[in-house]
Amino acid sequence: MPDISLTTLLLLCAAALVAGWIDAVVGGGGLLLLPALLLGLPQVTAAHVLGTNKAVAIVGTTGAAVTYVRRAPVQVRTAVRIGLAALAGSMAGAFFAAGISSDVLRPVIMVVLVGVAAFVMLRPSFGTGAGGADRAPVTRARVVTAVVVVGGGIGFYDGLFGPGTGTFLVLALTAVLHLDLVTASATAKIVNVCTNAGALAMFAYQGTVLWQLAALMAVFNLAGGMLGARMALRKGAEFVRGVLLVVVFSLVAKLAFDQWA
Repeated sequence: MPDISLTTLLLLCAAALVAGWIDAVVGGGGLLLLPALLLGLPQVTAAHVLGTNKAVAIVGTTGAAVTYVRRAPVQVRTAVRIGLAALAGSMAGAFFAAGISSDVLRPVIMVVLVGVAAFVMLRPSFGTGAGGADRAPVTRARVVTAVVVVGGGIGFYDGLFGPGTGTFLVLALTAVLHLDLVTASATAKIVNVCTNAGALAMFAYQGTVLWQLAALMAVFNLAGGMLGARMALRKGAEFVRGVLLVVVFSLVAKLAFDQWA
C-alpha cells in the first residue's frame, strides 16, 4: 500500500464506486477511475497506476457482466469470441504500456475524454435507448469484423490506456452487430472482463499492481457495477448522460491544470 492519506483513500474508494456504476450503465468507468488514480497517486509510476486500475476494474466489470447475463438477451458465445480476441489485444497493449510516463498519459486521456464528451453531446440519444437499434441481419462478415476489429483493436487500446473502453465497445457493438444499447452494454461487459484479464495478467507479471489498494477499491467498484447494471436494466441510462458529462469535463480541467499549470 503506498503512503497516502485517509482522505485520499476515501476519495479513491468513492471514485471506484461511481466508476463501477457508470461503467455498468453506459460504459467508460475508466474515464473516472484512471484519472482519479493518477491524481491520487502522483508518487507512483504510470505503469503501477494502470495495473492497479485493471485489478480494480475487473472485479466491478465481472459483477456487472454476471448481472446482465442473468437478465438480458446476450449472445454469450459471440461475446466470448470477441472477448478472446480482446484478451490477446489487451495483453499486447499492456506490454507496450510499461514504458509510458504520466506526462505522456495525461494528454492522451484528455483527448479521449474530450472526444467522448463531444460524441455524447452531439448524440443526445446515446445511451438512452431512444430510436431503437438497426435490425438488419447480422452476417458472418460482421461477426468476424466484431472479433478482429472490435475485439482485437479495442482490446489493444484497453491494455495500452484503458479509459473509455466500455463506451467504445458499446458504440462499436451497436454499429457492427446491430445490437440495442442495453444488449450492447451487456455484451461489452463480457468482452471487458476479458480485456481486463489480459491486461491484468501482463501487469501482474511485470509486478506493477498495488494489490492492497486494489483489493480495497475493488469492493466498492463491485458494488457500483452490480448496482449500475440493475439500474440500467430497470430504467435505462438517460439520467446518466448529464452526470457523465459533468465528470468528464471536470476531469479534463483537473488533468489540464496538473499538466500545464
